Amino acid sequence: MAGTMQLFLSHAGCHHSLGPVTTANKITILRILLIPFFVVEVLYYVKTGNEVHRAVALLTFAVAAICDGVDGYIARHYNQRSELGAILDPLADKLLLVSGVVVLSLDNAPYLGQVPLWLTGTIIGRDLLILIGMIVIQMTVGKVKVRPHFVGKIATVLQMVCVLWILLGWDGSWGARWIGYWTLGAAVFTGVSGLFYVWDGVRQLSASPSSSAAKTPQD
Repeated sequence: MAGTMQLFLSHAGCHHSLGPVTTANKITILRILLIPFFVVEVLYYVKTGNEVHRAVALLTFAVAAICDGVDGYIARHYNQRSELGAILDPLADKLLLVSGVVVLSLDNAPYLGQVPLWLTGTIIGRDLLILIGMIVIQMTVGKVKVRPHFVGKIATVLQMVCVLWILLGWDGSWGARWIGYWTLGAAVFTGVSGLFYVWDGVRQLSASPSSSAAKTPQD
């Protein structure tokens, strides 16, 4: 999320090309196109209880996750890094994950469990906070510097585990305790990563001359 917004803000108002649509970019676009298909299959499963829809939803999620590694490999090993890819790749990750969390936050009984609303609120709240902070920094400082944190990567992994755990139906019986651990861990790491980004944002604002108090001319 942070990396995506940094690139969007840095290109706001610019009219130059973001580069050609490479093979890696096409795979990333495919990942984005799979997201509504994934959501629709989950909703159909919840409505009908047809296991085919759940299997297709899981397959779609898995393909999107695998393509994440494939497009990154192609971009690195075949010199296909581009500004467009730098924007689309993290955007695809975030859209897939947030879509999964939100759709599983609905009352999907009796076929699927539910992501706790407090986890969904934590994830969306953090992302909105980062978005607002980056807009403020961009307007005040003129450039946003994003430093990815390992805590944020752990949060992403735990969020993905929560989505898969519920889709696989492992949140009942023997897995009920574990989904509690996963959701709690995801919320904690998501919140902590948000605090890291806030701290970085405050430091950037404090270091900017425009944040200093204006000196009153003396007589």
